Amino acid sequence: MIDPAKHSLVQNWLYKAQRDLATARKLGAGPDPYFDTALYHCQQAAEKAVKGYLVFHDQRFEKTHDIRLLAMQAATSEPRFAEWAEAGLHLTPYATAFRYPSENLEPDEEEFRQAIEEAQQFCNFVLGLLPVEVRPATPEISDSSDE
Repeated sequence: MIDPAKHSLVQNWLYKAQRDLATARKLGAGPDPYFDTALYHCQQAAEKAVKGYLVFHDQRFEKTHDIRLLAMQAATSEPRFAEWAEAGLHLTPYATAFRYPSENLEPDEEEFRQAIEEAQQFCNFVLGLLPVEVRPATPEISDSSDE
């Protein structure tokens, strides 16, 4: 039996990851997409999912946006996380890449599609490692029907 406070915290991390994925999908859809902001939410979804996993396994983590670093930490209890290091390297820069003015203000649709797919698959991987009772009640993370 999982401690109720820990259960709630893990579920909240996963819920926020789920919401970030849903937000990314909405921002990346339609005739006037916001790919820059959508990519930020792809990064956030993956980051929050792995943090939820770490909380479930009682692993403290640094305050960081580095998904690769977090995945390698999670690999100490689940070696398959190491397979996600490259996805972490790809998604991590979106935490800041388009938040401030620079030469590259807007990513293209293909970059968005790759990021949402990676974030979706990573979140599904994390969910698959956790017991059903800590997963959020709504199924948006595992809904890949629009991919």
